[in-house]
Amino acid sequence: MAEVESRPPATLRLRRIRPEEHDEVGAITVAAYEPFTRGPGDPYRARLADTAARDRDAEVWVAVDEREALLGSVTHCPPGSPWREVAVEGEGEFRMLSVAPAAQGRGVGEALVGRCLDRARAEGQRAVVLSSLPQMAAAHRLYGRLGFTRAPERDWEPVPGVRLIGFRRDLEDGT
Repeated sequence: MAEVESRPPATLRLRRIRPEEHDEVGAITVAAYEPFTRGPGDPYRARLADTAARDRDAEVWVAVDEREALLGSVTHCPPGSPWREVAVEGEGEFRMLSVAPAAQGRGVGEALVGRCLDRARAEGQRAVVLSSLPQMAAAHRLYGRLGFTRAPERDWEPVPGVRLIGFRRDLEDGT
């Protein structure tokens, strides 16, 4: 497998979230997932917005521009994190990849996934897995470009009527 570039474009910088950014990142995450929620009453919206909990129990990474404006985020779920859903021993996992609607198409999502791949390598993981809604076609195209393949054995329903599909990427030879 060819090595995938995981450095962000020159106008992006990746870093850990700061506590004062929790609310704004929560709002960006809700906005990015809005087309896939069941509307304002969907209880998952509160989970998407609760960046402080993700930051406490996992690693929330953000992409910022040269002015430090928040462009997107991802939650890397290290071993032992309660945010892990489908990873088994030897696998990294990330969740809630989100890019502000105005920043989509600028390489933000790719850079954030690249950070998760780098974190998994640093942890000595042999693969990275994730779950996604079937209708998230743009995200699936991104995952495919970055070497993820469908892992139907990871498909599951967190709640009745909500089906998630699995993806996996091997991290062989440091790539």
